[in-house]
Amino acid sequence: MTTSVADPLLNPQQVEAFRSEGYLIYKQPVLPQAKFDGLKACFEKILAALPEGERPEAMDVPHFLHPELFEWALDEHILNLVEPLLGPDIALFSTHFICKPKGNGKRVPWHEDSAYWKGMLHPMAVVTVWLALDPSLKENGCMMVIPRTHREAQQGFSDYHDVDAARNVFGTEIVESQRDDSRRVDVELQPNQCSLHDGRIQHGSDPNTSSLRRCGWTIRFTSTAVKFADFKGAHQVYLARGRDLGGNTYAATTRAYPEVMEVRSGSSRHKNSH
Repeated sequence: MTTSVADPLLNPQQVEAFRSEGYLIYKQPVLPQAKFDGLKACFEKILAALPEGERPEAMDVPHFLHPELFEWALDEHILNLVEPLLGPDIALFSTHFICKPKGNGKRVPWHEDSAYWKGMLHPMAVVTVWLALDPSLKENGCMMVIPRTHREAQQGFSDYHDVDAARNVFGTEIVESQRDDSRRVDVELQPNQCSLHDGRIQHGSDPNTSSLRRCGWTIRFTSTAVKFADFKGAHQVYLARGRDLGGNTYAATTRAYPEVMEVRSGSSRHKNSH
């Protein structure tokens, strides 16, 4: 856990833009270059160790098996990005490496993260940092968002229909009548740049049919005033900065939790909770 600092990285105009639009593209380097290089090396090692046949898009909650990732997930530069949005008392909710290999990277259907997290926390106030490890461009399937959908219409809880799980990262998508794809914005990033998005915003990405890999790391935060449900052994949250305000229980950043991964492997609820 780190302490709060006096110099947040977002100015008032950026904070207002995030609250209004539901996302923000941060085109500055997030981490010092040497530290980013260390994260990239750590990721490549984890990727190389994936079991044969396991898709790299599915590297959810890697921190449960690799606590060394907290060196970056709880880095002060990242926490300083989210503190203006969440306040000084911050919990780490989750992380996910989303890696689309070149040539056959799967499409991510239009979805809201909040739809997968319903019942897991209240209020539904999650800020995701999407940190680019590779160039994330339109040509290789960068993330797309539909602005303002976090506060319009279904406000994070749209209706879904089934899609082909063989071609998509997961098997459901927001019904077409409850989204307007013409409003989509491409979130293009260079390595060590990031976007931030509200957990309720509609977002997705095209398949990667290019010759360029596209990998990013999502790091998800809430205020500690958020109340988390009983995860029944299938999840853990961590105190990232400040103090607890919600009566929550926090896991230790110094150890791995293979037992959590075992519970998750038998729970369909958590397989696509990204």
